[in-house]
Amino acid sequence: MTEFLAAGASALWLGILTSISPCPLASNIAAVSYVGRRVGAPHRVILAGVAYSMGRALTYVVVAAVVVTSLLSVPSISFFLQQRMNQVLGPLLIAVGLVMLGWLRLPGLSARNAGALEQRLASAGIPGAAGLGAIFALSFCPVSAGLFFGGLLPLAAQSQSRLVLPAVYGIGTGLPVVALAAVLAFGASGVGRAFDALTRFERVATRVTGGVFLMAGVYLVLTHIVGLSI
Repeated sequence: MTEFLAAGASALWLGILTSISPCPLASNIAAVSYVGRRVGAPHRVILAGVAYSMGRALTYVVVAAVVVTSLLSVPSISFFLQQRMNQVLGPLLIAVGLVMLGWLRLPGLSARNAGALEQRLASAGIPGAAGLGAIFALSFCPVSAGLFFGGLLPLAAQSQSRLVLPAVYGIGTGLPVVALAAVLAFGASGVGRAFDALTRFERVATRVTGGVFLMAGVYLVLTHIVGLSI
Protein backbone atom coordinates (compact mmCIF):
# COMPACT_ATOMS: atom_id res chain seq x y z
CA MET A 1 0.00 0.00 0.00
CA THR A 2 2.83 2.39 0.90
CA GLU A 3 4.57 1.63 -2.41
CA PHE A 4 1.37 2.33 -4.35
CA LEU A 5 0.84 5.63 -2.53
CA ALA A 6 4.42 6.59 -3.39
CA ALA A 7 3.75 5.66 -7.01
CA GLY A 8 0.58 7.79 -6.93
CA ALA A 9 2.50 10.78 -5.57
CA SER A 10 5.12 10.29 -8.29
CA ALA A 11 2.42 10.12 -10.99
CA LEU A 12 0.83 13.32 -9.67
CA TRP A 13 4.20 15.09 -9.65
CA LEU A 14 4.98 13.90 -13.19
CA GLY A 15 1.59 15.23 -14.33
CA ILE A 16 2.22 18.64 -12.80
CA LEU A 17 5.69 18.81 -14.39
CA THR A 18 4.21 17.82 -17.75
CA SER A 19 1.66 20.64 -17.58
CA ILE A 20 4.21 23.33 -16.68
CA SER A 21 6.90 22.24 -19.13
CA PRO A 22 7.62 25.12 -21.55
CA CYS A 23 5.75 23.86 -24.61
CA PRO A 24 2.60 22.56 -22.83
CA LEU A 25 2.53 25.62 -20.54
CA ALA A 26 2.55 28.00 -23.51
CA SER A 27 -0.23 26.06 -25.28
CA ASN A 28 -2.23 25.85 -22.03
CA ILE A 29 -2.10 29.61 -21.50
CA ALA A 30 -2.90 30.33 -25.15
CA ALA A 31 -5.85 27.92 -25.20
CA VAL A 32 -7.38 29.02 -21.89
CA SER A 33 -6.88 32.71 -22.75
CA TYR A 34 -8.46 32.31 -26.19
CA VAL A 35 -11.43 30.30 -24.96
CA GLY A 36 -11.77 32.57 -21.93
CA ARG A 37 -12.22 35.65 -24.11
CA ARG A 38 -15.10 33.94 -25.89
CA VAL A 39 -17.03 32.56 -22.93
CA GLY A 40 -17.18 35.89 -21.11
CA ALA A 41 -18.15 35.66 -17.42
CA PRO A 42 -15.39 34.80 -14.88
CA HIS A 43 -17.10 31.64 -13.64
CA ARG A 44 -17.42 30.42 -17.24
CA VAL A 45 -13.71 31.06 -17.78
CA ILE A 46 -12.97 28.76 -14.83
CA LEU A 47 -15.41 26.17 -16.19
CA ALA A 48 -13.67 26.37 -19.56
CA GLY A 49 -10.34 25.78 -17.81
CA VAL A 50 -11.78 22.76 -16.01
CA ALA A 51 -13.25 21.40 -19.27
CA TYR A 52 -9.93 21.92 -21.08
CA SER A 53 -8.11 20.14 -18.22
CA MET A 54 -10.56 17.25 -18.26
CA GLY A 55 -10.19 16.80 -22.01
CA ARG A 56 -6.41 16.84 -21.73
CA ALA A 57 -6.36 14.54 -18.70
CA LEU A 58 -8.77 12.05 -20.27
CA THR A 59 -6.56 11.77 -23.36
CA TYR A 60 -3.52 11.01 -21.22
CA VAL A 61 -5.53 8.42 -19.27
CA VAL A 62 -6.79 6.69 -22.42
CA VAL A 63 -3.37 6.61 -24.12
CA ALA A 64 -1.61 5.39 -20.96
CA ALA A 65 -4.29 2.81 -20.20
CA VAL A 66 -4.18 1.40 -23.74
CA VAL A 67 -0.38 1.15 -23.76
CA VAL A 68 -0.10 -0.35 -20.26
CA THR A 69 -2.95 -2.80 -20.87
CA SER A 70 -1.36 -3.86 -24.16
CA LEU A 71 1.96 -4.45 -22.45
CA LEU A 72 0.48 -6.41 -19.56
CA SER A 73 -1.89 -8.46 -21.72
CA VAL A 74 0.88 -10.02 -23.82
CA PRO A 75 2.21 -12.91 -21.68
CA SER A 76 5.78 -12.74 -22.99
CA ILE A 77 6.05 -8.98 -22.48
CA SER A 78 4.32 -9.13 -19.09
CA PHE A 79 6.70 -11.87 -17.92
CA PHE A 80 9.69 -9.94 -19.24
CA LEU A 81 8.61 -6.79 -17.41
CA GLN A 82 8.07 -8.69 -14.17
CA GLN A 83 11.52 -10.26 -14.40
CA ARG A 84 13.52 -7.44 -15.97
CA MET A 85 11.72 -4.20 -15.12
CA ASN A 86 14.55 -2.79 -13.00
CA GLN A 87 17.09 -3.59 -15.72
CA VAL A 88 14.95 -1.80 -18.30
CA LEU A 89 14.07 1.06 -15.97
CA GLY A 90 17.69 1.99 -15.17
CA PRO A 91 18.77 3.07 -18.68
CA LEU A 92 15.32 4.56 -19.31
CA LEU A 93 15.52 6.78 -16.21
CA ILE A 94 19.02 7.86 -17.20
CA ALA A 95 17.77 8.88 -20.65
CA VAL A 96 14.78 10.78 -19.22
CA GLY A 97 17.01 12.50 -16.67
CA LEU A 98 19.42 13.61 -19.41
CA VAL A 99 16.52 15.02 -21.44
CA MET A 100 15.11 16.89 -18.44
CA LEU A 101 18.54 18.33 -17.64
CA GLY A 102 18.91 19.48 -21.24
CA TRP A 103 21.94 17.25 -21.88
CA LEU A 104 20.13 15.10 -24.44
CA ARG A 105 18.07 16.56 -27.25
CA LEU A 106 15.11 14.79 -28.79
CA PRO A 107 13.03 15.86 -31.79
CA GLY A 108 9.63 17.32 -30.92
CA LEU A 109 6.56 15.15 -31.31
CA SER A 110 3.37 16.92 -32.26
CA ALA A 111 -0.02 16.51 -33.85
CA ARG A 112 -0.04 18.03 -37.33
CA ASN A 113 -2.67 19.60 -39.56
CA ALA A 114 -5.15 20.21 -36.75
CA GLY A 115 -5.29 24.01 -37.02
CA ALA A 116 -8.78 24.31 -38.52
CA LEU A 117 -10.25 21.86 -36.00
CA GLU A 118 -8.57 23.72 -33.14
CA GLN A 119 -10.13 26.98 -34.32
CA ARG A 120 -13.60 25.43 -34.44
CA LEU A 121 -13.24 23.88 -31.00
CA ALA A 122 -11.92 27.13 -29.51
CA SER A 123 -15.00 28.88 -30.88
CA ALA A 124 -17.37 26.30 -29.36
CA GLY A 125 -17.08 27.61 -25.81
CA ILE A 126 -16.89 25.29 -22.80
CA PRO A 127 -17.68 22.01 -24.64
CA GLY A 128 -15.10 22.89 -27.28
CA ALA A 129 -12.50 23.55 -24.58
CA ALA A 130 -12.59 19.86 -23.64
CA GLY A 131 -11.92 18.84 -27.23
CA LEU A 132 -9.16 21.42 -27.50
CA GLY A 133 -7.50 19.96 -24.41
CA ALA A 134 -7.70 16.47 -25.92
CA ILE A 135 -5.95 17.63 -29.11
CA PHE A 136 -3.23 19.58 -27.29
CA ALA A 137 -2.54 16.54 -25.07
CA LEU A 138 -1.28 14.72 -28.17
CA SER A 139 1.32 17.43 -28.89
CA PHE A 140 4.44 16.19 -27.09
CA CYS A 141 7.59 18.22 -26.58
CA PRO A 142 10.83 16.38 -25.63
CA VAL A 143 10.45 16.97 -21.88
CA SER A 144 6.72 16.18 -21.74
CA ALA A 145 7.28 13.09 -23.94
CA GLY A 146 10.04 11.95 -21.59
CA LEU A 147 7.83 12.43 -18.54
CA PHE A 148 4.89 10.59 -20.10
CA PHE A 149 6.57 7.76 -22.01
CA GLY A 150 9.67 7.42 -19.86
CA GLY A 151 8.20 8.28 -16.48
CA LEU A 152 4.49 7.50 -16.19
CA LEU A 153 4.21 4.45 -18.45
CA PRO A 154 7.02 2.42 -16.80
CA LEU A 155 5.66 3.43 -13.37
CA ALA A 156 2.15 2.31 -14.30
CA ALA A 157 3.41 -0.91 -15.88
CA GLN A 158 5.55 -1.75 -12.86
CA SER A 159 2.60 -1.15 -10.53
CA GLN A 160 0.25 -2.96 -12.96
CA SER A 161 -2.03 0.08 -12.74
CA ARG A 162 -3.97 0.50 -15.96
CA LEU A 163 -6.23 3.33 -14.81
CA VAL A 164 -5.45 4.68 -11.33
CA LEU A 165 -1.92 6.00 -11.90
CA PRO A 166 -2.76 7.36 -15.39
CA ALA A 167 -5.80 9.08 -13.84
CA VAL A 168 -3.68 10.59 -11.06
CA TYR A 169 -1.21 11.76 -13.70
CA GLY A 170 -4.10 13.32 -15.64
CA ILE A 171 -5.27 15.16 -12.53
CA GLY A 172 -1.73 16.48 -12.08
CA THR A 173 -1.70 17.85 -15.62
CA GLY A 174 -4.98 19.67 -14.96
CA LEU A 175 -4.16 21.40 -11.68
CA PRO A 176 -1.91 24.16 -13.12
CA VAL A 177 -4.40 24.79 -15.95
CA VAL A 178 -7.32 25.29 -13.56
CA ALA A 179 -5.13 27.65 -11.50
CA LEU A 180 -4.28 29.64 -14.64
CA ALA A 181 -7.97 29.81 -15.59
CA ALA A 182 -8.78 31.19 -12.13
CA VAL A 183 -6.04 33.83 -12.49
CA LEU A 184 -7.36 34.76 -15.94
CA ALA A 185 -10.95 34.93 -14.70
CA PHE A 186 -10.14 37.48 -12.01
CA GLY A 187 -7.63 39.60 -13.88
CA ALA A 188 -5.76 39.11 -17.13
CA SER A 189 -2.89 41.20 -15.78
CA GLY A 190 -2.08 38.39 -13.36
CA VAL A 191 -1.44 35.86 -16.14
CA GLY A 192 1.97 37.30 -16.92
CA ARG A 193 3.05 37.13 -13.28
CA ALA A 194 1.66 33.60 -12.96
CA PHE A 195 3.51 32.56 -16.14
CA ASP A 196 6.79 33.99 -14.82
CA ALA A 197 6.33 32.25 -11.46
CA LEU A 198 5.51 28.91 -13.10
CA THR A 199 8.45 29.26 -15.48
CA ARG A 200 10.88 29.84 -12.61
CA PHE A 201 9.38 26.93 -10.66
CA GLU A 202 9.50 24.68 -13.73
CA ARG A 203 13.19 25.34 -14.29
CA VAL A 204 14.10 24.34 -10.76
CA ALA A 205 11.63 21.46 -10.47
CA THR A 206 12.59 19.94 -13.83
CA ARG A 207 16.30 20.03 -13.04
CA VAL A 208 15.81 18.57 -9.56
CA THR A 209 13.56 15.81 -10.91
CA GLY A 210 15.96 15.17 -13.78
CA GLY A 211 18.82 14.83 -11.31
CA VAL A 212 16.80 12.39 -9.20
CA PHE A 213 15.90 10.34 -12.30
CA LEU A 214 19.54 10.28 -13.36
CA MET A 215 20.80 9.14 -9.96
CA ALA A 216 18.04 6.52 -9.64
CA GLY A 217 18.84 5.22 -13.12
CA VAL A 218 22.55 4.97 -12.36
CA TYR A 219 21.74 3.12 -9.13
CA LEU A 220 19.49 0.61 -10.94
CA VAL A 221 22.11 0.06 -13.65
CA LEU A 222 24.86 -0.55 -11.10
CA THR A 223 22.79 -2.88 -8.93
CA HIS A 224 20.69 -4.78 -11.48
CA ILE A 225 22.88 -4.79 -14.59
CA VAL A 226 26.49 -4.44 -13.39
CA GLY A 227 25.71 -6.46 -10.27
CA LEU A 228 27.32 -4.22 -7.64
CA SER A 229 26.09 -4.32 -4.05
CA ILE A 230 25.37 -0.76 -2.94
